[in-house]
Amino acid sequence: MRTVELLLDEAAESVVREAWRRLADAGLPSQARHRSPTNSPHLTLAACPELTAPIRWELAEAAAALPLPVRFAGPIRFERPTSVLAWSLALDAALADLHRKVWDAVTSDYRPETLNPFHAPSGWSPHITLGRTRRPGAFTSRRIPGILPPPPLSARLTTLRSFDTETGSLEILTPRG
Repeated sequence: MRTVELLLDEAAESVVREAWRRLADAGLPSQARHRSPTNSPHLTLAACPELTAPIRWELAEAAAALPLPVRFAGPIRFERPTSVLAWSLALDAALADLHRKVWDAVTSDYRPETLNPFHAPSGWSPHITLGRTRRPGAFTSRRIPGILPPPPLSARLTTLRSFDTETGSLEILTPRG
């Protein structure tokens, strides 16, 4: 499986990594526990079996929209099928448009019903994961807001990349030029 993700600017990444550290220090599930060199704060836009030539062509067009300013909207929890604690991002017109371009790119070669429904525009909730676990309700503690630093007021999404879940390799997806 290949993901399509956006990376944050350095300042926002630093704040997210601080949140990861604080969760880990408090004994809570945290992305800081993933020691892979490919583990970076990111926003997942889509995932598909392979990035075909037509998909790559369209993703290069989407990458031309970067850097893209975004606003953090605060903490959010998901229980699907894993417990996830994240910082949500405000879904403004520019972010929705970029996501739609990426979704249209991957659905140009794959039927939408074969892809993750949480990435479809109707079900997508833009967020940066802080921690995840298979333990239901892991992030319901009232002390969590006191553990986390405040999210960045704003940030920029700077880089489009793809992660290959089978090989563990990363690929930066650049604009056509």
